[in-house]
Amino acid sequence: MEQSAEDYKLIFEKEGVYLHTNAKRSTQDTSIPGFIRIVERAGLPALEWSPLEHDGRNAPAVLYSRKDGDGGEEDTNFDPGYEPDWAVISTVKKEREHVPVKNSGQWAFSLPLSELYSLRRSRFSLGRNFLVLTSRGGHPLPPLHFHRGGTRELLRALQRYIILDPSPLDGRLFLAYPQDSGTLPQSFDRLQFLDDGGNDLVSRFIHDPYATTFGGFSKVTNFFRAALRPPESPIHTRTPQDPSLPPQSDEEPGFELITCGVELGPKPDVTRGPPLDKWEEFLDSEGRVTCPEKIKELVFRGGITHSLRKEVWKFLLGFYPWNSTAKEREDILRVKTDEYFRMKVQWKSVSEEQEMRNSLLRGYRSLIERDVNRTDRHNTFFSGNDNPGLTLLHDVLMTYCMYNFDLGYVQGMSDLLSPILFVTQNEVESFWCLTGFMELVHQNFEESQEAMKQQLLQLSILLKALDPELCDFLDSQDSGSLCFCFRWLLIWFKREFSFEDILTLWEVLWTRLPCENFHLLIACSILESQREELIGSNHDFNTILKHINELTMKLDLQTVLRGAEAIYLQLFLCKELPVMVKQVLGLYVPPSSEEESPDSQASETQRLLSQSQEGAAASNSACGPSCP
Repeated sequence: MEQSAEDYKLIFEKEGVYLHTNAKRSTQDTSIPGFIRIVERAGLPALEWSPLEHDGRNAPAVLYSRKDGDGGEEDTNFDPGYEPDWAVISTVKKEREHVPVKNSGQWAFSLPLSELYSLRRSRFSLGRNFLVLTSRGGHPLPPLHFHRGGTRELLRALQRYIILDPSPLDGRLFLAYPQDSGTLPQSFDRLQFLDDGGNDLVSRFIHDPYATTFGGFSKVTNFFRAALRPPESPIHTRTPQDPSLPPQSDEEPGFELITCGVELGPKPDVTRGPPLDKWEEFLDSEGRVTCPEKIKELVFRGGITHSLRKEVWKFLLGFYPWNSTAKEREDILRVKTDEYFRMKVQWKSVSEEQEMRNSLLRGYRSLIERDVNRTDRHNTFFSGNDNPGLTLLHDVLMTYCMYNFDLGYVQGMSDLLSPILFVTQNEVESFWCLTGFMELVHQNFEESQEAMKQQLLQLSILLKALDPELCDFLDSQDSGSLCFCFRWLLIWFKREFSFEDILTLWEVLWTRLPCENFHLLIACSILESQREELIGSNHDFNTILKHINELTMKLDLQTVLRGAEAIYLQLFLCKELPVMVKQVLGLYVPPSSEEESPDSQASETQRLLSQSQEGAAASNSACGPSCP
């Protein structure tokens, strides 16, 4: 049944609005010209986009349902138009009750204005303006690029039906509210779409990312997300600074680049030091470590000589307390050895008949056996058939399932164990070092993925402060979620660097200097090193993913580490750093708190700053047994 002419009313129409599909298929363009329209269907307003080759009076194929979803049915056959490859795919639902419409093309969409949650306008570099719309169901639409202007007129027309309030968290984000009899319409001037007034960092929450497989970690498919969530704090609109409006024409006024609201100073020069090559000098007569913080600083500055890793890693990962004596460590090893083998016996003694009735244990074993056979087989410690290293890898992971049965085994954990087992070459010690490592990252593997969502959000906050132009570019290519960094954060860059480099990187990160989120600064350092390639080469969503994946084994670790430390010092030295950035870096202390103080971390940072300025020579001369 077709839509009757009486039920359809065109309110607004603008040509020259391009939808960026990021399509992989050679028969499809990545940028499709079309019309943006506001229409009323049976009295209900909707925002619609359709390509030029289709009749604009027909409704599109993609419809966004109301959030309640009662009786709603998900369209499991929805084709996003590209092959998932670390892709972000939104679930598309059908409305229970909607006006009968005809399909008008794969990429067309229709969004009832009552279901519009937010609108974000941006401009990257010297390019054209674009808008990103998000529905109340959490579905971000592809960015709409206005090649011939028209965003101003569109927003005027939208205000006929909805109220647009600026978010206090992002000057470019506007939240949509329905018009009602008790609300006075806000003027277009009040919204300040053309003002440079955004001082706070963007709040972008990633919704339900789920890695369905980590085989080879080259793909993460069906990675669900929602771009935004309602802020908890009430909305406060800004007082307009300039009530004048530019002329209404197709010559679109340029948006000013929004920064984090403060000017960052230059990055300090950072020098890496030599690896820690002395150990006995830091022990007292009973074998206690006299200067744990000094050791951590040296490890952070230069890593550890390979011959010392077997011993020092056990302290960094909590197997041995820093203040333990040599005799106490012997006792700890004996107790931990007994505890390990008691847990190992538990799964070794399970009969085949018992395991047939324990699907969870059976599933863990199957995953472990599959992953063990493809983990670091290029390394001589794990290469070849019937390698004892593979047996140890399998047994330690199975025993960890007994130790933490709630978490069990998740694909990717074998990548965390293999370097530890390679260094310790001991089953018991590698197990307890793994448990210490998992204390730091176990939330990465939890089914809810809350920790991964939080880290991606924190990474976006840091990147927004450091390089808002790069953030705008990624937004324009539907990559603002930074989902391509998922693998980096999940297993701490294990697949991005060589095996030897990972040993150095992890021991640096285990020091927790200069902050607990230093791994996020590592990610920022990599992204900053690639900004010219990403922006200058006109990458789209899929080529961004391809480029990031192709960085594997091509990154210089020492350069990345120097860049990450320089970023931290640059942010630390900024006197007006936004609160959200301080929170990510661990520098924020609530004003009401008098007991806690950032002095301790500040003093550590000052030491790092002085060391980076003094250079490698000063670091080398400081490698003595005495504490500062």
